[in-house]
Amino acid sequence: MNLPAPIGQADVNDGIHRHHRGMPKGENVESRITIRNEETNDVEAISGVTIEAFKTLEISSHTEQFIVAALRAANALAVSLVAERDGRVVGHVAFSPIAISDGTPGWYGLGPVSVLPEYQRQGIGKALIREGLSRLKSAHARGCCLVGHPGYYTKFGFINTPELVLEGVPPEVFFALSFDGNIPHGSVAFHDAFKADH
Repeated sequence: MNLPAPIGQADVNDGIHRHHRGMPKGENVESRITIRNEETNDVEAISGVTIEAFKTLEISSHTEQFIVAALRAANALAVSLVAERDGRVVGHVAFSPIAISDGTPGWYGLGPVSVLPEYQRQGIGKALIREGLSRLKSAHARGCCLVGHPGYYTKFGFINTPELVLEGVPPEVFFALSFDGNIPHGSVAFHDAFKADH
């Protein structure tokens, strides 16, 4: 079984940053990043970014680009954002619905998140995640889960919780973030697209 892509490696140790039009000349790299919805003409660039971001990651199954494509084909990308710099897509994050065995609706999975290697550690991954979580909250989602690296996702409010489990995944790398203060009880199932391998 392919597990949800571990998403912390792509851009750990970063700082913020959404682009605001009209910023003065001389702004830093992060301020020149635009976070926006995925568009049809971004599909190839997103695939390329995802391949490059996970290419050298040993814990990756190197199927993340297939997962994103399968989520898109299943119309299961609830939120799909790109980070753009100077007209080039340099990052991407996907959020898709998950199922919880207790029947709690309105929860989503975060991942994969990808940033081109030369743009990592500049706040792009963090900005993509923050904007995606904000959009989920605005759409009245109840929470979000992910598989990721311990210590990174707590800065967004994610916690390890014994109430939610993902079969086959160690609890220290499975995180949840409730938007309404309630944590469901049960097993989590990510979308079948996470099984995509080609």
